Formats: sequence, structure tokens, C-alpha cells
Amino acid sequence: MKRNDSASRLSARIAQALVAGVDEAGRGPLAGPVVVAAVVLDPQRPIDGLNDSKKLSEAKREQLFPLIIERALAYHVVMVEREEIDRINIFQATMIGMTRAVLGLTPAATEALIDGNHLPKNLPCPGRAIIGGDALEPAISAASILAKVSRDRLMVTMDAQFPGYGFAEHKGYSTPAHLEALKRLGPCEQHRRSFAPVKLLVDQGQLF
Repeated sequence: MKRNDSASRLSARIAQALVAGVDEAGRGPLAGPVVVAAVVLDPQRPIDGLNDSKKLSEAKREQLFPLIIERALAYHVVMVEREEIDRINIFQATMIGMTRAVLGLTPAATEALIDGNHLPKNLPCPGRAIIGGDALEPAISAASILAKVSRDRLMVTMDAQFPGYGFAEHKGYSTPAHLEALKRLGPCEQHRRSFAPVKLLVDQGQLF
């Protein structure tokens, strides 16, 4: 009887806590995927120091990343690749990524808190868009950290695959060094051809 009571209390606690935070990393860069994470935090296992990933140092993000993985009730990270971004545009790619991230949660979320002012279509549960949510809602903060760290690690790997662009340093953003390398080397297959600086070079004949 005690075991059943304990299991019932655990099920009730989990059912009340399945609110997912959802955020992305990589909407603005000229190269690489956009990465989206969804996280359901466990209120019984709080994580100190959660905040908008952009307000945290790289070292702090790396410190929090395994804690989120370990303590979350559920999390899921998805990548929407460059080809899909170019096919449907970055906004739609981000929205689709958010839906996929929530769909990938086990157990399933009962509500999704989305960073920003738009709700994705076809969410599997009710959702709320929260402007600045990555600094207001711990679950969205956690999602922003998982997305940012996952994407940064990928861009470091990509730097070895496509040397000369400096992906490990700027993570694909349009820094002066990246723009100079892009003009000098031309786009690689990970550059988003629908983004203006890359599209200009493609239109001029510097094809992938």
C-alpha cells in the first residue's frame, strides 16, 4: 500500500509539473542550423543560476548544461538544418523546430512556454508566448542554455570541417572576420543562401 501511495504521489507531482520552456539559438547567424530546446524542470530539484543564456558566460553555461540534463523531468533538443531554413525561411524553421522539440518530450508536456511573441502552429499542448521569457521563466532559461550550448559545440565541430571561416569563434554570426572570410573563400555548404550576404555571393556565381 505504501508503495502504491508513493507512486500515486509521484504521478500527481509529475502531472502538475509538466510545463515546458522552449527557446532557440541561432536565428541570426549566416551559417549552420537553428537549434531549439524544450525543457520540463522538476520543481523538487531546482537549479540555481538559470538565466537567459546570452547573459551567462560560456563557462557558466557549460556548468549548467549537465545539471539541466540531470535534473530535468524531460528535455529534447532539435536542429533545423541549413537546407530547411533556406527552403521555408528562418522564422518558419524556428517555429517548426519549437513544435518538434515539444513533440519530442517524454513524458509529454501539458503546457509550453515559448520565448518570444509568436506561438508555433500544431503544438501538441496549449502554449503561451512570453516576450523576454528566457530571463523570466526558469524552464525557458534552461531551454535557452541547452540550445545555445548544443549549437556552440556543433559550430566548433563545424570549424574543423570547414576551416578558415572561424566558426569556432563567431559561431556563424556576421562578424567582420566572418564576412571577410566569406568574401575570400566563398560560401561553404553550411552557409544559409537565403541570408543576404551569402545570397549576394551566390548570385554573383560563387556557388556552394
